[in-house]
Amino acid sequence: MAIDPSTARRNTVLAGLDEGSLALLLPDLSEVPLPSRQVLHEPGEPIQAVHFPLVGVVSVVADLGDDQIVETATIGREGMVGLSVFLNSGVPTERSLVQVPGEALTMTAKDFREHIADVDGPLTAMLRRWAEALFTQVSRNAACNRVHTVRQRAARWLLATEDRMDSPRFELTQHFLAQMLAVRRTSVSEVARSLAEDGCIIYARGIITVTDRDRLQEHACNCYETIRRTTDATMAAR
Repeated sequence: MAIDPSTARRNTVLAGLDEGSLALLLPDLSEVPLPSRQVLHEPGEPIQAVHFPLVGVVSVVADLGDDQIVETATIGREGMVGLSVFLNSGVPTERSLVQVPGEALTMTAKDFREHIADVDGPLTAMLRRWAEALFTQVSRNAACNRVHTVRQRAARWLLATEDRMDSPRFELTQHFLAQMLAVRRTSVSEVARSLAEDGCIIYARGIITVTDRDRLQEHACNCYETIRRTTDATMAAR
C-alpha cells in the first residue's frame, strides 16, 4: 500500500521536501511498527535499512562492556536512523534500538543510496541539516552527562520524549531509563518518585504520564531547550 504524503510529512526530514521530491520516495517507503527494545542496527554490521520515525524514540548507545551501556543520542520524528549510510562511513560503531515504542517509515539501504545519488538534491540537503543537528545533540549530551544531575537529565529526557510522541503518556521501564542515564536503577526510582511527588509526572507499571510540563521543565537543565531550539532552527533552515 502506497504511503500517504501526509503520513510521510509527520517526519521532519521528509516534511522538508517539496511535493515532487517526496513523491519519488513514497513508492520505496513502508510503514512499520517500532516495538520496544527492537534493535535496528548493530555495531560492526552493515545497515540493511534506514528508518524515518513518525512517533517513538530510538536510542543510539555505546556498549562499553561489563553491562555498561551509555546513550550518545536519541532520535525521533525530527530525524533519520541510519545516518552512516548517508555519510558513506561504513558500518556503524554503535547500536540503535527502540527505547520508546512507536512507528516509522523504512526504506532499504540499497534504495536509499539511489535516492541520495543526487548530491545537490532536496533529500541530501535535509539530511545534511539532520547530520548537523545530531552532531549538536551528541556534543551537548557528552557535556550534560558529565556536569548535570540525574534529576536534571531525567527531566530533560522526559521532555524530549514527550516532544516525539502523540501523547503525554508513553511506555518506559525504570531499567531502560537507568541504562540510558548511566545510573543505578535505585537512582532512577528516587528521581521518578520525587518528580511524581512534585506533580510533574505519574509513573505506574512502566508507563509515564507527563502531568505538568512547565513544572517538569523547571527541573531540567538548559540542555533541553538548547538542543530543541538548535534542532528546530537547523531543520527549518532554507
